[in-house]
Formats: sequence, structure tokens, C-alpha cells
Amino acid sequence: MSGPRRAVFLDRDGTLIEEAHYLADPDRVRLVAGAAEALERLRTAGYALILVTNQSGIARGIYSAEDYHAVAARLDEVLEQSGVPVDGTYYCMHHPDHTGPCDCRKPGTGMYERAARELGLDPAASWYVGDKVTDVLPAQALGGKGVLVRTGYGRDHEEHLPVGVVAVDDLAEAAALILTS
Repeated sequence: MSGPRRAVFLDRDGTLIEEAHYLADPDRVRLVAGAAEALERLRTAGYALILVTNQSGIARGIYSAEDYHAVAARLDEVLEQSGVPVDGTYYCMHHPDHTGPCDCRKPGTGMYERAARELGLDPAASWYVGDKVTDVLPAQALGGKGVLVRTGYGRDHEEHLPVGVVAVDDLAEAAALILTS
């Protein structure tokens, strides 16, 4: 039996799909240019592909859990049609101002640890990719490597990156970095 797998933990909005502030409409799901090809390269290299997303719009009452699930189902459909279904999707519907603290909301590590347990992943051998500092901070807590993409909100967060986190233009460039490291 082989050991735990390495993964690429991906933020959803602004990283994998185009940023659409509090996305609740499945018809607005659009992959970032080059995302499907980047995921295919990562999968071919043996990485598990895991979506990890904060969805505080649910706690804020901006959209419902059903709206989130409709968007998630549409994204799964788009990824399946592109030949790159993800291995797992984890979301946090909390916000500390509305639901109190939780261990799952990024930069917390709860969603990552759950994915690691459920899917046999090695967080320390994994990559953490997103367009916000909160998406890449779990890499430091779990021993992995973080990559900020400049799509979505990335350009606004780049100046606040912790030491050791690299910024790249998009998911395609993140995949190239991961595959050459």
C-alpha cells in the first residue's frame, strides 16, 4: 500500500473560476483561462485536486446553501466536461461575525485536515493555491507550499504575502511552478 498522496488545494472563486462577488448563479460559472489545462497537467503528474472554499455569503444571508450547491454542481459539470473532475470539494459556510468562530474557515486548517483524513492526502507534501493570503496561509501551518495567483483578488493581496509564498499570474503559471519544483 502506498503512503498519503500529495495534493493541490485550490481556492474556487478568483482562482479556478472567474471572480463573481458572492456567486449564487450557476450560469455565471466560468473557468479562468487555462485552468482546465493546468488541472490536467497536475492530475497527470499524480496530484489530487481538492477545492477548498470559504462561502460566507451563506452565513451573511446573501445566498442560500442551495444556491451554493447549485453553483458547485455546475462547476463539477464544467470540470467533468473538461476532463478534469476534482477529487474533493470542501466548503465553509461560516463567518465569525454571523456564526461565531469555526475551525474550517480559511486560514484555518479544518477543511484541509478533513480532506487529508478522508482522501489519504499528505498536507506537508501539498500545494495551496489561491488569490488571497488566507488561501495560502494554511500551507505554512501544515508544512506545504503556497502560491498566490494574481487572478481574482490576487494583485491586491500580493504585497501582504508571507515569506516563502510565491505570486504568479494565474493557475497555468502555478501549475508550471508546481511541476518544476
